[in-house]
Amino acid sequence: MERENHSTVTEFILGGLTNRPELQLPLFLLFLSICLVTMIGNLGMFTLICLNAQLHTPMYYFLNNLSPVDLCYSSVITPKMLVNFVSEKNVISYAGCMSQLYFFLVFVIAECYMLTVMAYDRYVAICSPSLYNIIVSHQVCSLLVAVVYAMGLTGSTIETGLMFKLSYCELLISHYFCDILPLMKLSCSCTYDIEMTTFFVGGFNIIVTSLTIFASYAFILSSILHISTTEGKTKAFSTCSSHLVAVALFYGSASFVYLKPSTASSLAQENVASVFYTTAIPMLNPLIYSLRNKEVKAIMHKTLRGKLFGCKFYYSFSG
Repeated sequence: MERENHSTVTEFILGGLTNRPELQLPLFLLFLSICLVTMIGNLGMFTLICLNAQLHTPMYYFLNNLSPVDLCYSSVITPKMLVNFVSEKNVISYAGCMSQLYFFLVFVIAECYMLTVMAYDRYVAICSPSLYNIIVSHQVCSLLVAVVYAMGLTGSTIETGLMFKLSYCELLISHYFCDILPLMKLSCSCTYDIEMTTFFVGGFNIIVTSLTIFASYAFILSSILHISTTEGKTKAFSTCSSHLVAVALFYGSASFVYLKPSTASSLAQENVASVFYTTAIPMLNPLIYSLRNKEVKAIMHKTLRGKLFGCKFYYSFSG
């Protein structure tokens, strides 16, 4: 077969989540609802933290940066998915596919490092509380967030650049969005060097972030066990529980997709896992950090009561 240069490929066809027509409308409504909840939840969390001085601490500063990351990397995928549910042919242009891949990688890598920074923040808060304000200063917080976005941009630029070098002989992507592994399967050129580079870059990001999170929580657990009172242990653990849930959901679902043999699960199972970490987790994160955080819940209730009281006062005064 004569090798076709990638520049002749102008579009790809996305396989989507299902080929069953009767499921298209229900899935459209489901993911539209998820998209709306994701937007409201993350924008609401971002606004709540910005408007309340009580939440202007390093922990909430990092959470305030996690919300835009969640919102952006979900928005890279979900709108196109919604369009595909109501269109006859799930087509994406070559430029659109590479753009989707690039921005998805930027934000998903940034998510990994943001969760890592948040784990480090909890480690300092519990293991060195007397030095917390010195170690996690405003300058350090800003530097850590800058590193998070720099790692996202660097990793995405390298991996997307490798995809541009491939020649593509097939157009059907067996997935609902443009991801590295499905795109590699369409190539008619040798992908060994690119696979090794991608494996190294991805492995570096996964190993650095996961080991840092694991080490942070190992020290945190050790410190909690040395706390003499049950109340102190409960308070210390409660400050970490939300983050632990978020980390477990993100890394658990992502590992199912990427850290296994290609024959270990069906395409349907891979799609379900991919949907979970690309679409469901950005929706769940603000719910996890609000519903499992007493401080956020208290301020949220106070804010809502204040708004409600203000409305009642306005209408009673007007009347």
